[in-house]
Amino acid sequence: MAREETSSSTQIYHERQRLQFCLLHSLNNLFQKKDAFNRASLDAISEKLVLDDPNKETWTPLSLLFKPHHNTITGNYDINVLIAALEGKGKSVVWHDRRNDASSIDLDDGSEGTLMGIVLNVPVKRYAGLWRGRHWIALRKIDGVWCNLDSDLSAPQSFNGAEEVREFLNYIIGQGGEVLLVKNDTQ
Repeated sequence: MAREETSSSTQIYHERQRLQFCLLHSLNNLFQKKDAFNRASLDAISEKLVLDDPNKETWTPLSLLFKPHHNTITGNYDINVLIAALEGKGKSVVWHDRRNDASSIDLDDGSEGTLMGIVLNVPVKRYAGLWRGRHWIALRKIDGVWCNLDSDLSAPQSFNGAEEVREFLNYIIGQGGEVLLVKNDTQ
């Protein structure tokens, strides 16, 4: 975990990747707070999702390790945990229609400031392509500058304007990634 500084000396909170806890790191990076969420809170959300599911899966010995919404040892939380976690903090998630390019995303978000940030879910290959999975990444505008807060990066990376953010998002969409807009609840 590190704090980086922007040109205006703002501290940027940035958690680094550990096991498959990229959703946890992405949420804390998005909220710019170390314990906005922790493993126990995401596990509790996962368990509640199972209890609330009317189509509960039958128990097997592997159920101790591989839960429907996460892996108990490594993390690897799914989209349902992300949405429930964000809704619990008064946020909403809008799935970007991948048939449209990123030019349809209002990165300036008008005067309301409803766009808190962007969460990406991207395909990854590791260990010389032997393991394929998905990775969560948070993007957030901090002091007027969009930052890539990917927990796989050694430090946050700033974008040079909205057009560069859109180019990055178009690349992610082209690689099979999902773009999720995190909105502040304005009700």
